[in-house]
Amino acid sequence: MNAATTSIGFADYLQVAQLHADYASAVDSGDWDLWPEFFTDDCIYKLIPRENHERGFPLATLFFESKGMLKDRAYGIRETLFHDPYYQRHVVGAPLVLRADGERIEVEANYAVFRTKLSQESTVFNVGRYLDVIVRTPTGLKFQQRLCVYDSEMIPNSIIYPI
Repeated sequence: MNAATTSIGFADYLQVAQLHADYASAVDSGDWDLWPEFFTDDCIYKLIPRENHERGFPLATLFFESKGMLKDRAYGIRETLFHDPYYQRHVVGAPLVLRADGERIEVEANYAVFRTKLSQESTVFNVGRYLDVIVRTPTGLKFQQRLCVYDSEMIPNSIIYPI
């Protein structure tokens, strides 16, 4: 494809859907060393409220500008952050291709994250949409940018794990 389009072939779409599924499985597993490997070295990862995103405000709840920063966060989760342990489970909708060219695919997908603290009921933790820029690399598709745009203005007092 020379010109940008909003469609990709079935094989590419399947790879995008698999990337989303693998990402959700990795962050739900609690093996935090897996998380940064879904991203390019020069990536952007933001967890940002919908209102700020729609108004173009830069303030984000979490903002990382490189794979190195993601690795630092993963280390922090494992070694330095103290919190009540919990499990999370992602449910991710089918990806919607917004724009594509030969090396870059822009995708949107709805998500819901459920949290279960030990000896408590599961609750809805975070709901929104991913706005992704996915690029082809020698090792497969990777996120160059992942914006997690959450809908609620109210969030728990701490977000420890990646969304």
